[in-house]
Amino acid sequence: MKSETAQNATALTEQLIQFRRHLHQHPELSNQEFETTKWVKAQLETAGIRIVDYSLKTGVVAEIGGQKQGPIIALRADIDALPIQEETGLSYASLVPGKMHACGHDFHTAALLGTAILLKEQEHELRGTVRLLFQPAEEKAQGAQQLIKAGALNGVQAIFGMHNKPDLPVGTIGITGGPLMAAADGFIIEVEGLESHAAVPDAGLDPIVTAAHIVTALQSIVSRNVSPLQSAVVSVTQIHSGTTWNIIPGKAVLEGTIRTFDEHVRLRVLERFQQVVEGVGVAFGAQVSLRWIEGPPPVVNDEAWASVAKQTADELGFQSLEPVPSPAGEDFAFYQRVIPGLFVFMGTAGSREWHHPAFDLDEQALPVSVAFFSALAKQALERLEEAGGNSI
Repeated sequence: MKSETAQNATALTEQLIQFRRHLHQHPELSNQEFETTKWVKAQLETAGIRIVDYSLKTGVVAEIGGQKQGPIIALRADIDALPIQEETGLSYASLVPGKMHACGHDFHTAALLGTAILLKEQEHELRGTVRLLFQPAEEKAQGAQQLIKAGALNGVQAIFGMHNKPDLPVGTIGITGGPLMAAADGFIIEVEGLESHAAVPDAGLDPIVTAAHIVTALQSIVSRNVSPLQSAVVSVTQIHSGTTWNIIPGKAVLEGTIRTFDEHVRLRVLERFQQVVEGVGVAFGAQVSLRWIEGPPPVVNDEAWASVAKQTADELGFQSLEPVPSPAGEDFAFYQRVIPGLFVFMGTAGSREWHHPAFDLDEQALPVSVAFFSALAKQALERLEEAGGNSI
């Protein structure tokens, strides 16, 4: 038998689906979520939920509770879409050419709105304040830092968020303490050589040969500098060089990404990466420059809050399971650098993974998310109050 919280969330299903489909039809890219911001504010105002002004360009912060003195916790959803042409064939497919909610942020936003509505109905019971963060620019790994800089975490003692997970069934929630998602760093390597006729290579300095050796040498970092009990990914994803078949070019550019789950491993890989690139450059006599594109750090969940979340899921009748960590990046990690936080995977039974033009999900996961996060928010406030404002 469903708990009262789950029943109340289920009663919102049609409204949640309407929310999600409206957002899906009107995607906006990172830092361009102007209409999404207006729309989210309108839904919150209709529900009588107070909006807090943090002078954000896009994104919304709101609060529920505060009628009783107590701790503050935050719930976060991201609101931006991707520059992808939708290929789902859905009746409510994106109306904006070249833009799509291909990562499910429409689902996240709809779920947080539903959670807000449910918590507003129980506002008199809340033993503190729930701050709602509708965050922009997750896809560019900028939004979390924007909200932190604006002061949205001031006074907050714990933060909770989620990502839909297409490979998990509806009704399951991936909850774990420790690493869940990877640090996502990027790099650009420029190799300066010397142009020459392809028939006379000794008259120049071939940057393509140097670049090829760099690619090969980089593969040894994970196999020989990272413990077999840990993990890392080094991927060169682009090589640009040359203009025609009979000229050795003067320059080659390589780009790619590094993924790690542990900060110490991350620093070690970045250190060895730089040494390898510079060393190969010296060996071949080429001028080599390396530019880092720092992404979000790894998402590392608080063990105590993971335990509370598992208990909450079980009490609601949902299945909590140990998720496989994802090498994708998530800027929720920036919040966790400031305060304890928990990020979970919500089962959505989709046929495609994130960022695919045919990405879709099962909307019956919406009430599951609403029930879980409304119950978790109440539980978190109670735990923090019992702990006297200290960490649980």
